[in-house]
Amino acid sequence: MSPLSVDSLSLRFGGLDALSEVSLGIPDGALYAVIGPNGAGKTSFFNCLTGYYRPSSGSVRLDDLDITGLGASQVAALGIRRTFQNVRVFPKLSARENVLVGAHLRAGTSFVGTLLGTPGLRRRERALAEEAERWLDYVGLAHQAASLAGALPYGMRKRLEVARALIAEPRILLLDEPAAGVSSVERDELAEVIRKTCQGGVTVMMIEHDVELVMQLATTVAVLDHGQLIAEGGPQQVRNDPRVLAAYLGKRRK
Repeated sequence: MSPLSVDSLSLRFGGLDALSEVSLGIPDGALYAVIGPNGAGKTSFFNCLTGYYRPSSGSVRLDDLDITGLGASQVAALGIRRTFQNVRVFPKLSARENVLVGAHLRAGTSFVGTLLGTPGLRRRERALAEEAERWLDYVGLAHQAASLAGALPYGMRKRLEVARALIAEPRILLLDEPAAGVSSVERDELAEVIRKTCQGGVTVMMIEHDVELVMQLATTVAVLDHGQLIAEGGPQQVRNDPRVLAAYLGKRRK
């Protein structure tokens, strides 16, 4: 049984079917990519998985737990974290402080401890600050720890979001177009972070328009078109699927 499984997931906005009967399973340790043309339903799919949208029908399960319709904070607390297509950092906080925001679900502080500033709380805060530094180093931003997030180049803010998600110790990390808007150098840096995150035991799902990056990184690729799952399999298998060539990849081939 896949740790994250989706069964007949549908999402409707009025008369529009954003998703229609999508079923798939994401294996533990996979680097699983979801691709498709604009308007295919990719971000809507992620929003249903992470509690930002409530599906119209179907189910999402994490192991034996039905998480369909849970709120975003509840899903995050279960170990599913995400980044967004449009970078969401706190611009007036430092890079270090932005990463620390991601640790709030596991901080384990009590109201009384916070109010009194107990020694246990101070030790915990120091430990988390050190961990934030380690995650910044992991994504190549150790030298920017004290910099305001809003002053960082776009590619660095993308990696900062990944560090903020990883400090929460996710079991599954969802990346919404991580390479969008970055330079080729930043793309390669980000690809290395994604690769080593998966190799470190975190299951990674990504939406990405950069098909070459997907083919380079992914172990499994799913293709959505007009809200429907039209193909799923290994990168080369999917790349050569006639339905995929017609719907998406064919537009990139000469």
